Amino acid sequence: MANVVVVGAQWGDEGKGKIVDWLSERADVIVRFQGGHNAGHTLVIDGEVFKLSLMPSGIVRKGKLSVIGNGVVLDPWHFCEEIEKLRGQGVKISPENLIVAENTSLILPIHGELDRARESQVDVAKIGTTGRGIGPAYEDKVGRRAIRVSDLGDRDTLTQRVERLLLHHNTIRRGMDMAPVNSEILIKKLEDVAPEILKYAAPVWKVLNEKRRSGKRILFEGAQGSLLDVDFGTYPFVTSSNVIAGQAATGSGVGPGAIDFVLGIVKAYTTRVGEGPFPSELLDHDGQRLGERGKEFGTVTGRKRRCGWFDAALVRQTCAISGVAGIALTKLDVLDGFKYLHICIGYELDGRKLDFLPTAADQQSRCKPIYETMDGWSGSTEGARSWIDLPPEAIKYVRRVEELIGCPVAMLSTSPEREDTILVTDPFSD
Repeated sequence: MANVVVVGAQWGDEGKGKIVDWLSERADVIVRFQGGHNAGHTLVIDGEVFKLSLMPSGIVRKGKLSVIGNGVVLDPWHFCEEIEKLRGQGVKISPENLIVAENTSLILPIHGELDRARESQVDVAKIGTTGRGIGPAYEDKVGRRAIRVSDLGDRDTLTQRVERLLLHHNTIRRGMDMAPVNSEILIKKLEDVAPEILKYAAPVWKVLNEKRRSGKRILFEGAQGSLLDVDFGTYPFVTSSNVIAGQAATGSGVGPGAIDFVLGIVKAYTTRVGEGPFPSELLDHDGQRLGERGKEFGTVTGRKRRCGWFDAALVRQTCAISGVAGIALTKLDVLDGFKYLHICIGYELDGRKLDFLPTAADQQSRCKPIYETMDGWSGSTEGARSWIDLPPEAIKYVRRVEELIGCPVAMLSTSPEREDTILVTDPFSD
């Protein structure tokens, strides 16, 4: 059976939550493979809104197994809070439908404190993080001093891990005039939350490989967007993990051969949260209109998103890096009513024309967009569920997007509602 990876192909906020939820009806297992609770997925199901940040989107569906893979960094206290919040909305959650990889690294209070302290330094350029400790947690993971889920099961191991971790962190905290962390207090906090976390712990790599062998369909759900990838994004204004499709394998414990289809989620225009280059950003009435119509505020942070025209050069780049086989184009309805639409097809840099965004930060900041202009449409695309429901100009826009990014549209989303989707190619088809 086909296994599908879903990745955002812009700067995040592309509408992955709805698409993953829509696809999860066809899947048996839904896996989060990177990021932390800085992600934000909003699902609208029968008029009820579910806001997720750590849980896989499949958690709201009955009969599905939701998995948090080892590529995720997990805040154990947020984990418990999100479970209780969803239970309050009638979602049943237990180890029967939710498991967490035993080798998942934890986000601790010291990570959030360090994250926020760094961002508050006036003499250092801000990255624009959520301040939730994601970056520092990943730093400790690659520094081989992280606390992992499995460590919570043994007091001696946990004590050794905490002492090693604090040897590093308290040195940094002294240099930033922050009070040192008491190891006993931190150990006590972890021991208090340990029973709730450990009951969900499992060898995820083993579970997923068994599910695959038995013919179950697996949906791998990415967080953030490819342009925030720590290697291929607009560095240093990126997240702290790999976001692209290849991470689905290493972030969950399956081989790359388990991936049959990569679906890139692409918004019909472009947005970004936080700092960093954004060649097609609009600081005028059109940009404001896109933000208001698209309700462009972060699910997790509430921060207003920067808005701009669709950047085909960037999406072509991210589709190539992730091996995207088809895209899900979302929020087409936000473009309703624009007389003219502009698509960025490349950049001008110091008198040269480029069809990709260069790697060097100073060059990225100097890139000027080259636009192609198309007629807009006066009719409505909101709620359309077939091509015949779309204005001809909207269809032309979609087809031109396909041409420019070199990738076909597999799905078209026309509202936040789950069923307002036009399916062209089923990613789960064999």
